[in-house]
Amino acid sequence: MIGEKKSYDIVIIGGGPAGLAAAVSAKKNGIDSVLVIERDSILGGILNQCIHNGFGLHTFKEELTGPEYAARYIQKVEEDKIPYLLGTIVVDISAQTDGSKIVSAMNRTDGFFTVETDAVILAMGCRERPRGALNIPGYRPAGIYTAGTAQRFVNIEGRMPGHEVVILGSGDIGLIMARRMTLEGAKVKVVAELLPYSGGLKRNIVQCLDDFGIPLKLSHTVTNIQGRERVEAVTIAEVGPDRKPVPGTEETYTCDTLLLSCGLIPENELSSQLGVAMNGVTSGPVVNESLETSVPGVFACGNVLHVHDLVDYVSEEAANAGANAAAYIREIAEKGSAAAAAEAERLEQPVELLAKDGVRYTVPSSIHVSRMNSLQVIRFRVGAVYRNASVVIDFNDRVFRSQKKRILAPGEMEQVILKKEDLTNCSDLKTITIRIETEDKNV
Repeated sequence: MIGEKKSYDIVIIGGGPAGLAAAVSAKKNGIDSVLVIERDSILGGILNQCIHNGFGLHTFKEELTGPEYAARYIQKVEEDKIPYLLGTIVVDISAQTDGSKIVSAMNRTDGFFTVETDAVILAMGCRERPRGALNIPGYRPAGIYTAGTAQRFVNIEGRMPGHEVVILGSGDIGLIMARRMTLEGAKVKVVAELLPYSGGLKRNIVQCLDDFGIPLKLSHTVTNIQGRERVEAVTIAEVGPDRKPVPGTEETYTCDTLLLSCGLIPENELSSQLGVAMNGVTSGPVVNESLETSVPGVFACGNVLHVHDLVDYVSEEAANAGANAAAYIREIAEKGSAAAAAEAERLEQPVELLAKDGVRYTVPSSIHVSRMNSLQVIRFRVGAVYRNASVVIDFNDRVFRSQKKRILAPGEMEQVILKKEDLTNCSDLKTITIRIETEDKNV
């Protein structure tokens, strides 16, 4: 229940790994008035259905399952006595003229209610692309699921979606479900990937496909689904450079289930309604070095910002968001209002971060040098597979540093680290460019 208290210093939208880490960090950095709002009936988010191991090696220096990883943060939230609302849906966030924000939400206990806050941390996570977004021809029979839905059925509800499976897309959830369905007795016949490279981690290709003899067919897509009441067969075909099916390459697999693992979309309806500037590549907010969006006092972290490959990186990023939101609250206390704090930040011209020559995007998109920590992590993804390449950092179009990489792939998130002193020592710094140099690109 929301109870008597209707205002908090920081409101966090989402109680998954990002929201929990942000809340713990905000509390650690001296902010006691924090509220977490979660739409599910329990905290932990998507981790609750990820029963495989491989989580926590960076954060806790040990290998955990998804629920175990979530439990570590839930325990911290409970120990810190951070309040949270479950089964609660946020329907709107609005910025006021004085810089404060009004979060409108509803649940079965309190009905519709509003909470006033000075800072908001967006941590809503992401969702899967459904079939309607993929334009697959054929009827609409039973047996077509997103990989995440199938994961929930098997791991949470204890029921199998089917027994003969074709998977479209090689995202990490699809790869993991190929292994999971096999272990549960299903026959996974093939994983088809539209692109000429996998969208998942290399380790998942090895552990989930290669170890079980499941074929991965790159540059292939589903061209037809047979069956009216239930999926009976799926036809896949090779695609050319234009991503159109090549006649004569069709193969048909009998099956009763088609799983879709074709990418994730950050949950940013609330962000857009608020007027947050969005990145057309990531579909997430544009943020600065503090993970602050274009709306002062609104921060973003985790998969709502950009899709991560490891939950450890989500937690690290969210901890920074929580610390930065706490700093924002302290600045308000010093300057008297959120509007005054925002105006002070606008006086400094930020350094723009540019993604070029194979780099699809960077997070953050700009840096206020005076607000930087001593070290600034810049995360990015590439748009193709590059071998024997170099990640080049330019300051004002002049090479500052070059780092050799044996391989770069879209499924693996990359990062570079900048020192504050390097930016401070560069006179009249206006742009930092991250780009790839190579003579050997495999697309």
